[in-house]
Amino acid sequence: MSAFTLADIAKALGAPVLGDATLPLTGAEEPANAAPDQLAMAMNPAYAEGLSVGQARAALVWPGADWQALGLDGAVEVPRARLAMAGVTAMFDPGPEVAPGIHPSAVVDPSAKIGEGAAIGPFVVIGRGVRIGVNARIASHVSIAEGAVIGDDALIHAGLRVGARVKIGHRFTAQPGGVIGADGFSFVTAEKSAVETVRETLGADTPTDAQPWLRIHSLGTVEIGDDVEFGANSTIDRGTVRATTIGDGTKLDNMVHVGHNCRIGKNVLLCGQVGIAGSVEIGNQVVLGGRVCVQDNIFIGDGVIAGFGSVIMSNVPAGRAMLGYPATPMQASIESYKVMRRLPRLARDIATLKKAVQKPDSND
Repeated sequence: MSAFTLADIAKALGAPVLGDATLPLTGAEEPANAAPDQLAMAMNPAYAEGLSVGQARAALVWPGADWQALGLDGAVEVPRARLAMAGVTAMFDPGPEVAPGIHPSAVVDPSAKIGEGAAIGPFVVIGRGVRIGVNARIASHVSIAEGAVIGDDALIHAGLRVGARVKIGHRFTAQPGGVIGADGFSFVTAEKSAVETVRETLGADTPTDAQPWLRIHSLGTVEIGDDVEFGANSTIDRGTVRATTIGDGTKLDNMVHVGHNCRIGKNVLLCGQVGIAGSVEIGNQVVLGGRVCVQDNIFIGDGVIAGFGSVIMSNVPAGRAMLGYPATPMQASIESYKVMRRLPRLARDIATLKKAVQKPDSND
């Protein structure tokens, strides 16, 4: 286990060290559970009581904290707690253990090119013409199909499936499971289908004639930029003709689905269970909260933020905050929700008024 001094941590965070800078630390922990060789994460006054319960000698603390009164031998003041968490957790996270070189049980096609310093774990399968970048780490049971490219410093956890001709940039991180480059879900009928008719008539005319679905094959691939993270059991479908694309710095949470032909911009956050139908274009810096659904063939502009469970059914201009089903500007959605909560009372009031009108006072 790697150990860092308090001075090392302060330097990495760009923050001042207070007290004993030589304290050795082997990990991070909540204040109440911290051992003497662990850094207590006490970046808020609410955690002060935990420091008296735990055994921490060093902690990250909020600006202006009286660290000596809290019983610490040393501290680092951090103004932005979550940013400090990012730095500290990066220092202490060893990642999966993958032995250097190629494990004897791995199956690597002779035409594949493996970069210097790469580590290929047990039962990995690497196909014809694959290129793996420098210092890539690939854990067990990963399969990478023919012609795929993975950049330098990739970290791929167990069980990922990478399809043929997929191109992935540098510093890619993939959590366990998931598929990149599966065929898109695209089918057609010989005559106009019931779905097409419903879209045109909004359900006024729904044909019931049975027709077989014919697959539209996926000839395209998936292209992923640099510094992208891919969550556990997520999926990205290949394009029909052009590639499905994911921009630099974009992060996918667990169980996210990106449909065929989508174009997703840079530094986008797609939270858990987001589902994006085919041929959607998403701009840069977009955030889609958990379980957001996006209809096919629409555009979402730069900087859009959609709250949990929203269903986006039409184009969204840049900079909008959206919420609801169907998604509308967040303030309007909240006002609508307030009105809906009042509907039972309004219904009772209307019923009372109807009775008063239908049975006027006999003295009038």
